[in-house]
Amino acid sequence: MAVSRINEAGLNVNQYGNRNLIINGAMQVAQRGTSTTTSGDFICDRFSSDSSGGTVTHEQVSVSSSDTPYSSGFRKALKLTNTSAGSTATTDYRRILTKIEAQNIASSGWEYTSSSSNITLSFWVKSSLAGTYSVSMYTADGTTQNYSFDYTLVADTWKKVSHTIPGNSNITINSDNGEGYRISIWPHLGTNYTTSGHTDETWAAYSSSSQTGDYAQNWSSTASATFFVTGVQLEVGDTEPLGMSWISVIGIIKEFLKQGVLVVTIILDMVLAQI
Repeated sequence: MAVSRINEAGLNVNQYGNRNLIINGAMQVAQRGTSTTTSGDFICDRFSSDSSGGTVTHEQVSVSSSDTPYSSGFRKALKLTNTSAGSTATTDYRRILTKIEAQNIASSGWEYTSSSSNITLSFWVKSSLAGTYSVSMYTADGTTQNYSFDYTLVADTWKKVSHTIPGNSNITINSDNGEGYRISIWPHLGTNYTTSGHTDETWAAYSSSSQTGDYAQNWSSTASATFFVTGVQLEVGDTEPLGMSWISVIGIIKEFLKQGVLVVTIILDMVLAQI
């Protein structure tokens, strides 16, 4: 039987349980290497980390058994270290970025044009520098839209962040393999890209000069600062994501097999989406 790849949209995947739209959110796969200082590189698959000003080391690291995410099953994390501090308050930034294909959002079951339909993002995070940090979401199709929210960290303390994002009538998501939804986790963002009057927790037309509110602390200018992320999940609904159980995965595989198709690549994609 020939090995084939089929479109998940042809199956009712959601009938088998909650589905994490993030691939490799647990940072376990790092096939390009485990450390780099090159901005924009992918250390953990599907997650790039970019920066401006100074030098940042990006690496896959192990989660210690004494760390809180360990008890939730996470064994790896993406770590940023500010190996050479930046000195330009306006343009320095540090970011962890992942992009989701438009067709995966379009077929997810999220009614993204409805304010009563929600999608929930969660992740584990730790920083050596206490303060309030921001996450921004970006939709790439049509008139590009931006949504941001803040969370507060205690220094060197893991925190699980969970935030529910509503749909909006101005959002456009094409059913294709282009970029549909972008998630940016910002250890720092310079003042050229932020505004003091920025409104969080609402969708608005994207502006590169107002992606989040201003940062009070400056991670970019703090030598040897560290920032860790793992357990990134994005699922349809307004409750904290649960991921997809192995029972759900088995159900999907059975559905594929009923169609008489050997789908090694798509099964691997489904498995990687849960680790």
